[in-house]
Amino acid sequence: MSTPARARVLAKLALMIVIAGALVAGVLAPAIAGGGIAARNSASLLDALPVELTDATPAGNSRVLAADGSLITNFYANNRTVATADQIADVVKQALVDIEDARFYQHNGLDVQGTLRAAVTNVAAGSVQEGGSTLTQQLVKQTLLETADTPEERQAATEQDISRKLREARLALALEETYSKDEILTRYLNIVYFGQGAYGIQAAAQKYFSVNAADLTLPQAAMLAGLVQSPANDDPITNPENAQTRRNQVLQRMFDLGHISEAELTEISAQPVQVAPGINPPNGCIDAAIGGFFCAYLQGYLTGVLGITQEQLDNGGLTIQTTLDPQLQALGDQAVLNTLPMGDQLAGMFTAVRPGTGDVLAMSVNRQFGCSDPQCESVVLHAAASKGAGSTYKVFTAAAALEAGIPASTVISTPGNQYTSRVFRGPSCGGDREQGNGMYCVQNVGNYPDTLDMVGALVRSSNTYFLALEDRLGSVEGPVRMAERMGMNFDQPTQNSADEIIDGNFGSFTLGAEATSPLDLVTAYATLGAQGTQCDPVPVVQVLDRAGQPLTREDGQPVVTDGGNCTPNAIPPNVANTLANILVGDTASPEGTGTRAAIPGHAIAGKTGTSQGRDSVAFVGVMPEYAASVMVFNPKQQQDVGGYGGNMPATIWRNAFAPYLADKPTSAFAPSDPALLGPAPAPAPAPQAGGGGNGGGDDDGGDDGGGRGNWGGGNGGGRGN
Repeated sequence: MSTPARARVLAKLALMIVIAGALVAGVLAPAIAGGGIAARNSASLLDALPVELTDATPAGNSRVLAADGSLITNFYANNRTVATADQIADVVKQALVDIEDARFYQHNGLDVQGTLRAAVTNVAAGSVQEGGSTLTQQLVKQTLLETADTPEERQAATEQDISRKLREARLALALEETYSKDEILTRYLNIVYFGQGAYGIQAAAQKYFSVNAADLTLPQAAMLAGLVQSPANDDPITNPENAQTRRNQVLQRMFDLGHISEAELTEISAQPVQVAPGINPPNGCIDAAIGGFFCAYLQGYLTGVLGITQEQLDNGGLTIQTTLDPQLQALGDQAVLNTLPMGDQLAGMFTAVRPGTGDVLAMSVNRQFGCSDPQCESVVLHAAASKGAGSTYKVFTAAAALEAGIPASTVISTPGNQYTSRVFRGPSCGGDREQGNGMYCVQNVGNYPDTLDMVGALVRSSNTYFLALEDRLGSVEGPVRMAERMGMNFDQPTQNSADEIIDGNFGSFTLGAEATSPLDLVTAYATLGAQGTQCDPVPVVQVLDRAGQPLTREDGQPVVTDGGNCTPNAIPPNVANTLANILVGDTASPEGTGTRAAIPGHAIAGKTGTSQGRDSVAFVGVMPEYAASVMVFNPKQQQDVGGYGGNMPATIWRNAFAPYLADKPTSAFAPSDPALLGPAPAPAPAPQAGGGGNGGGDDDGGDDGGGRGNWGGGNGGGRGN
């Protein structure tokens, strides 16, 4: 042993003697009792016990579970899985007590006799053979260190001076008055660091041996008990020889105390350490076993909407029960990848929710979450308003018209497959300012009947009919407010606000030029499947604290409440039901634009959408039990997708749901209201011309002839093209 090393050990010995003398002299008002020191005035000690030491052990990893209970991922700062006393092998407890605090069950938190003996033993050996502090004192130090919030608190927890040791000693006495020996030992085993990122005995057992703490054997227990003093130096993975030496010291101590036989000592000591390293549990959404983008959306929901802090997620030991359906998520993943390979320039987003609850069931995309490769993405594209959704917006105009008393049998003639508005200003069909007289004009590409009713116009996705229907409404306000009531939000930086759309009188709204998030789109359509009940999307069923009870806010109320995200009769049920039944024709009728999404035996209300220039394509399909949107576009730049909403999006939708519904029945929609299907009223007088400029739109057999214009009284109809 070198002279400097021996000097350091002697200095520590001197410090222990001073501390022991201070204690005996009455600094803590002690009385010598039995083999240890007992507090003469327990109440004064307990009064000083800080809350950090009255709480349970740091709770450890928070678990994120799918709807079927399977693990999605964990959130943690320190890898710790708390084990109860009966989940820790007795041999582990014995090994730790023997090497760290042999008189643990005799003393009252302080052990002057044991401390002095350990110091003398360590000086004689030239190395640490026995622990100096009791396990209770070590628990105090570890707890105060792990719960420190500031550098000053961390320094105070590790300061090498008499005042810290005296405070530690006083708190150790108080802990012994408060908790049983078994509780103190269990808390210690759950808090101590074992190296390799493993905090607590369960994480260590998994990390070094791939077993649970309850199944640790004598040689494994001895090795882990020896790690406590110097996890890095005695790491069995990186320093196996050091680990063997330290393990054998523990075994020798256990033999000296009569807790193992000579045969066990001899046999195990001769063997090298044997490890079976396990991997760290997944941490965060980048490690999610499934649904990485759902996980990221969930994390934002927990910290934003529910007000749970990231620190609570990382250290609170929460159980987060989510709405994710792993079967539908996996099928959605495969359906997207069958159409668009991972990392393709075009992103395909499949987003599913449950009508009537808002439960988010799946978020699939041909990207990996959070990594740095080209095929990766950190933005949850499902919740971002990036591109327009085309003719899917015609449903909002149809709903507004039905509510306003304009029945689905309303016939409108738009000869020549084009229509010039009498209300909304914008670019003309021919590009000639004088020809259009400043009024917004759209076209259908392909052969459309000159005359259609609302049913035929929705099924065929006629641009001209719906601009004319907006004319009948006289303003875009009705469709915009209807969209909001159904679940659309126009509050992202990429979007015009609802008020801006209304004030600008953007007639192109019905053609879906506004930037749209896939999640908003499916949320709005789910309102049809729920007979008019609108439910905001929610990814979590409940959040449980470390005791398995619902996590509460400061006012004592659970952070997750039942049904608080739903608004019954957000739109009239008869409007919702009638529209849903009409939209079944989009997938079931030969004239429908979404026939590729049809699944025999299931009534699917659907709608396709294609933005101007085929920059973005969409399909939304709804049943009373399930709703999902699919959008395909290039999130980085404008790109012609090369198809329409009835192509890739409808195909992805069907490929996801066909196998999913193979063993799941779905219901028919509630009946349509005959009054809303009835004969049209007498033709209304031609509406007067109004303001706002307009953008392009959609015809799922080809682009309309609109286009964005900055003339005629307003800006273009949307930033999301």
